[in-house]
Amino acid sequence: MSEEINNEVQEAPEAFGSQSTILSTELGQEMQTSFLEYSMSVIVSRALPDVRDGLKPVHRRILYAMYESGNTPNKPHVKSARPVGDCMGKYHPHGDAAIYDTMVRLAQDFSMRVPLVDGHGNFGSIDGDSAAAMRYTEARLDKPAMELLRDLDKETVDFQPNYDESLEEPQVLPARFPNLLVNGSNGIAVGMATNIPPHNLGETIDACCYMMDNPDCTTEDLLKVMPGPDFPTGGTIMGRRGIVDAYETGRGSLTVRATARIEERKNGTYSIVISEIPYQVNRRRLLEKLGELVRDKKLPEVSNVHDAADRQGIDIIIDLKKNAIPQVVLNKLYKHTPLQTGFGVNMLALVDGVPRVLSLKETLHYYICHQKDVIVRRTRYELARAEERAHILEGYIIALDNIDEVIHIIRSSQTDKEAADRLTERFALSKKQTDAILEMRLRRLTGLEREKIQAELEELRQKIDYFKRVLADEKLVEQIIKEEMQEIKAKFGTPRKTQITSESKDIDMEDLIADDSMVVTMTKGGYIKRLPVDTYRQQKRGGKGTQGTNLKEDDFVEHLFVATNHEFMLFFTSFGKAYRLKVYDIPEASRQARGTAVVNLIPLSPGETVQAVITTKEFSPDEYLLFATRNGMVKKTSLDQYARSRREGLIAINLREDDELVSVRIVKPGQRAIMVSSAGKAICWEESEVRAMGRDTTGVRGMAVPEGERVLGLEIASEGSELLVLTEFGYGKRTAVEEYPTHHRGGQGVNTLTMTEKKGRLAAMRVVQEGQGVMVSTKEGVIVRTPVDGISRLGRPAQGVKVMDVAQGDCVVALAVSAESADDDSPDEEGEL
Repeated sequence: MSEEINNEVQEAPEAFGSQSTILSTELGQEMQTSFLEYSMSVIVSRALPDVRDGLKPVHRRILYAMYESGNTPNKPHVKSARPVGDCMGKYHPHGDAAIYDTMVRLAQDFSMRVPLVDGHGNFGSIDGDSAAAMRYTEARLDKPAMELLRDLDKETVDFQPNYDESLEEPQVLPARFPNLLVNGSNGIAVGMATNIPPHNLGETIDACCYMMDNPDCTTEDLLKVMPGPDFPTGGTIMGRRGIVDAYETGRGSLTVRATARIEERKNGTYSIVISEIPYQVNRRRLLEKLGELVRDKKLPEVSNVHDAADRQGIDIIIDLKKNAIPQVVLNKLYKHTPLQTGFGVNMLALVDGVPRVLSLKETLHYYICHQKDVIVRRTRYELARAEERAHILEGYIIALDNIDEVIHIIRSSQTDKEAADRLTERFALSKKQTDAILEMRLRRLTGLEREKIQAELEELRQKIDYFKRVLADEKLVEQIIKEEMQEIKAKFGTPRKTQITSESKDIDMEDLIADDSMVVTMTKGGYIKRLPVDTYRQQKRGGKGTQGTNLKEDDFVEHLFVATNHEFMLFFTSFGKAYRLKVYDIPEASRQARGTAVVNLIPLSPGETVQAVITTKEFSPDEYLLFATRNGMVKKTSLDQYARSRREGLIAINLREDDELVSVRIVKPGQRAIMVSSAGKAICWEESEVRAMGRDTTGVRGMAVPEGERVLGLEIASEGSELLVLTEFGYGKRTAVEEYPTHHRGGQGVNTLTMTEKKGRLAAMRVVQEGQGVMVSTKEGVIVRTPVDGISRLGRPAQGVKVMDVAQGDCVVALAVSAESADDDSPDEEGEL
């Protein structure tokens, strides 16, 4: 095979003639060279905008073709096919569909912050509808586009041959406002892409003027006059960090959120009205996504979604069901739909034909340099025209001053050339002056015309002097740029549409969950669940309660408390460790369900059990955790030492071998703590009796407990509160904490309840206040909810009254306080909801 190839190579010259030459090259090198050439062609000639006018070649050619054809704002619209054909035939030899689609986008007010084409007919919609065919629609240049093309005929920019070198086209437009920032740009080249957000015209012009006045300004300074992007569809940019990154480095990530308002309807339910959507979001697909989420039960709070778009707006109305929390539903919508989207900023543009990622300062710098060049070139052009005209007028003045002799020379000459030569020689005129005199009409020989010529000459001399001063003074050039841009701002400037907030852009899980009050129960066997407080109806004192949990044999509810979904839960275990969860991390279950095994939520070791649980909103260094053990030991540790968490848990307290944790409470400096034992004793002491210790410590003696007895718990005795104690057979009372004298820690305490065989031993204690409710749980899982106000207030030695009717063989094991007290005074009931 190789021999055949060699023979063909050797015979090839003869096949192509004796003058032909075959060049051998490596295939990989040839592919690399060809691909690079193609890449640069795409980068320079198609995909990326020029930093000076913010336009890609196709945009520039469409605008120039329309301008050249006289399709300007002061002329009637023409069929869109006409400018498309002109552009394709003269300057852009590509498909007509691509050119028309580009022109359509230039006319869309939801795509362009400042539209450059004035479209007449169906030019698409924010719903994603495509434009009508070009034979149906009409177009012309919009007024702002004329500012991009202004002074194009004054040699302000360079021209280049078109694709077949039959015509010329501008390399760049004068662009009298910073179009790259105003309308933004997006495009995908080979190995690179650009995505520049649109900005407010007035703010961008102000930023240019500010930078000319303060060349050494910082990005922070520019943000004062141009705070960020301004999308044509409005919305809200969440957070300023992405804006700062984009402006300083050229790359950043923005989070754009829809504008929504919550309205209350007559029937007491709410509706969410979406009035603005993020930039480049397809509204029809958004509606489809909302419908899909409702059908799939991912938005169970939504009852209906309907399109309320009209000529005045694009409203989407989302009706909510009764009891739905509007802000939580709105956060879910931001999380699961395009109502919140990201916009990746990549400020890539061509600088002298080379792609570069630009900061805001660099972008403004190159634009200002372009404008200086435009003004200087325009001034030179106008200076040359003025000097040329003044030169002609000076010839007119000479001729009028010597009109009789001029007429004699002309009449006595045989030819035009002879007359021109004689005039040039006699009055030292230039050829242009001589030609102008010979072409001058007789009417200009009047005295009035001479005065006009003299006045025009004086005016031109003033202009010439001004033009020369402009060319000699860069500050004057900058002043002209600022004045002309301010005129554009006054003519086309509009208020900002997009709001910018300093709020965090991320939606946490908490944003999707209502901060409702929940009842959290945990059994001795390690099963935990949460359910709304309203699940349990409030009953009068002495009620039998409702079945709260179906428990396994020998299992019972050990921990019961009320907390909101967003609170932290700290679990303190028998091994002296602390684990942290949010309340909403606990799976919600029905009232009868056992719940989830706690080992599925926190990594407990074999034999490790949860002994105490507390809830808190935050970890303040001014607050402490006060620990109490079964044998009366206490320890105080700063709460902020538990602010961080590890999956394997933190060391919370060192426990002795025969001891266990019974209570953990948050305490502040100056507060008193009260401890109660099963022997019916209570001791109250100042928190300062216990010094603050580290996490890995055992603590000091807090209460002396007789043999066979145990500490039931520790509470914070705040002023005006009451100590509620409960026996194992459901008898209890509340006593003002002021009745308990303050002692030093370590004593047995004073009597708090007279115990009898009928009422049982002391089983539970809590510090309560009027207006609160309590929830009592028995070993068999029966729970009763009753108001504190319904429990008698008695002295320390009293025996107490019946709080709960405890069945034979059952006993009270847990008592929790609810911050809410319902007003339901319906008859006592027992049953299941």
